[in-house]
Amino acid sequence: MAKPTGFIEIKRKDVSHRPVDERVRDYFEMEIPLPENLLVDQAARCMDCGIPFCHSPGCPLHNRIPEFNDFVYQGRWREACDILHATNNFPEITGRICPAPCEASCTLNINDDPVLIRHIEDQIAERGFAEGWIKPVPAEQKTGKRVAVIGSGPAGLAAAQQLVRQGHDVVVFEKDERVGGLLRYGIPDFKLDKKILDRRLRQLVEEGVTFQTGVAVGEDISARYLKKMFDAICLTMGAGVPRDLAVPGREQENVFFAMQYLIQQNKINSGEDIGEEKIISARDKIVVVIGGGDTGSDCVGTARRQGAKEIHQFEILPQPPDTRPLDTPWPQWPRILRTSTSHQEGCRRRWGILTKKLTGSYTRVEQLHAIEVEWSRESGVWKMKEVPGTEFTMNVDLILLAMGFVHVQHQGLVEQLGLQLDNRGNIEVTNYATSKPGVFSAGDAAIGASLVVRAIFAGREAAAAIDAWLRQNPTKK
Repeated sequence: MAKPTGFIEIKRKDVSHRPVDERVRDYFEMEIPLPENLLVDQAARCMDCGIPFCHSPGCPLHNRIPEFNDFVYQGRWREACDILHATNNFPEITGRICPAPCEASCTLNINDDPVLIRHIEDQIAERGFAEGWIKPVPAEQKTGKRVAVIGSGPAGLAAAQQLVRQGHDVVVFEKDERVGGLLRYGIPDFKLDKKILDRRLRQLVEEGVTFQTGVAVGEDISARYLKKMFDAICLTMGAGVPRDLAVPGREQENVFFAMQYLIQQNKINSGEDIGEEKIISARDKIVVVIGGGDTGSDCVGTARRQGAKEIHQFEILPQPPDTRPLDTPWPQWPRILRTSTSHQEGCRRRWGILTKKLTGSYTRVEQLHAIEVEWSRESGVWKMKEVPGTEFTMNVDLILLAMGFVHVQHQGLVEQLGLQLDNRGNIEVTNYATSKPGVFSAGDAAIGASLVVRAIFAGREAAAAIDAWLRQNPTKK
């Protein structure tokens, strides 16, 4: 533990952000890191709680949070960096974009403000890079076995790094022109500067990971080729099929999936060629984001930076309470109202809204027709009912669908490999092994859309399973 009385003497100090009127003019990161003396004070708040619920079940990675807080408090930053990397391959990334379930599970969060875990994690990693402590960790001995990792999101990158450190030759295939998956293309730059990602990728390359970009496995190369050329395959393509809006008018040209919108803007920011894609811009437009989660929030922030005239965000579920409700008691992740930095920049949010149809002229939507709904629980099952007399119509110029993701893309590689799927359409796995020998899967492709920390954990665990399997099976000749 850190200072025994720290949680009594010191109050939580949240990270501040650049002023709204300044940050909406660019795509640079918003957080202003705490100075070292204040960060040490925040680490000192970690209490002797007996059972560190922040570590488990709070953190999917099982980061040893009380220990690195103690090291920070003592000024032993290098040891804090080492112990953080023992469980987390990319703490500078999770320290920026993770929603911090560890803080929700902090014992202090029962009746006080939790420890500032996420930002401490981020600053430990930044200190590690600044001091030169974070270096490549090449394998001491090569095994001669080859592993193909399909997809370069957090699960794929974590699996690749763990496998190459075990001495295997690892090739990561990425369909886009640059490495990173949703970390690069789905997370806006104002939340994650891509220089942070590139810095970590250089470590993976120096450790021996090979990246092949612009390769759509299942199209450009076949499953048969992979099985012939590699001893094992790890599928980490993510949950790439978005949930669609099944209403009349959906087919119009100014209705887009959130990822189409976010990916394009990230490519533009990085100077990447978008080819003949039509530019999706919110400038001077009335924008409606359908979906109240983090992806919808990212759309709000991006639309604000593009100069939208109005931004509305609709969520079909009821508005969450301001305080922790009885159905999500501590240390569970609480179902409460959350306001993101993007919401603070200007957005009208509405809950309990069901979109009924989209109308307009020619090929463009001009009006959105919706109705309010209410929810009730009957025999343990939530049911939705439309509220008579609450119908409304509003003018709209751009609609962004951010309603989550259904499952991994089945067409192509998954079908070619003949993999068994679960009842939700995810790749079915047992200890990360699929129904086909030598083929493994991790991350959103196997569990459905989830948190970056769960993806990293799954990538690490899948790598361990693959390593064990490879050591029990002879190398292909």
